[in-house]
Amino acid sequence: MAFRTNYRFERRERDRLKQAKKEEKLRKQQERKAVQQDEPSPQDEPSPPEAEGNAPPDGNSQPGA
Repeated sequence: MAFRTNYRFERRERDRLKQAKKEEKLRKQQERKAVQQDEPSPQDEPSPPEAEGNAPPDGNSQPGA
């Protein structure tokens, strides 16, 4: 064997990489959440009354006449 195994070092390296990955994932989630809060979703915006069918009737078009 060329060198003696250093289990503590290997474990520290694995834990360090895991922590870095978790922090990166958390940072990306926070960025996505911030972007979503800045831009209102289409569901939050009120739809125009014509799209819902609640528009007041026009004098030009009368149904049944």
